Amino acid sequence: MIKFAIILLYLFSIFFISIVFQKFNKNSKEIIRKIIHIGIGPLIPIAQLLKIDQNSALIFTGIISIMVLINYVYKIFPTIEDVERKSFGTLFYCISLFILISLFWNKDPYALIAGFFIMTFGDGLAGLIGKSFNSKNWIFFKQTKSVFGTLTMFFTSFIVICSVGYAQQNNFNFSYITIAFISTLLEQFSIFGIDNFIVPISAAFCFNFFITNL
Repeated sequence: MIKFAIILLYLFSIFFISIVFQKFNKNSKEIIRKIIHIGIGPLIPIAQLLKIDQNSALIFTGIISIMVLINYVYKIFPTIEDVERKSFGTLFYCISLFILISLFWNKDPYALIAGFFIMTFGDGLAGLIGKSFNSKNWIFFKQTKSVFGTLTMFFTSFIVICSVGYAQQNNFNFSYITIAFISTLLEQFSIFGIDNFIVPISAAFCFNFFITNL
């Protein structure tokens, strides 16, 4: 119970920060959502450090997924999905995490962390930087993408892969660039927030194939 209390305390702290930020920045709905998006990133390594078992992690993630689904209907916590476009990103976020935990929690935790971190930090920071600084942009599947946002996604993904890969293998691999490129390419497909599903799943599988099983 203490382990889950720590996880819940961390989650509530992230939501509290987002609520306080929203109170003083009412016109920054997407930024508030990205604070939650990025803030949840450390949950996986925290849970593994606490030695939470796979089944417990799946149950917890499943409960959160159901709560997110209910939130779509009743808007209990509008901060989570209060964006300027129709998006199911948070639901895809939870579903992808559930799949990653079921596949890699015990088998390849490095792949799990790599995939999840690329989504939380790479995609999260790309959204923040892309909206905060003006640069050349384009429309892809009705979603606006920018040079700065895309570059942020690539370099953040590369840093994540290098860090996790080095922690596992104690060396560097040219596959790190490939995985970062694939993740950046897939992040372009963000209609309805589907990138929150395809990016972490693909990144984790690529890490497992190109690095862990190399």
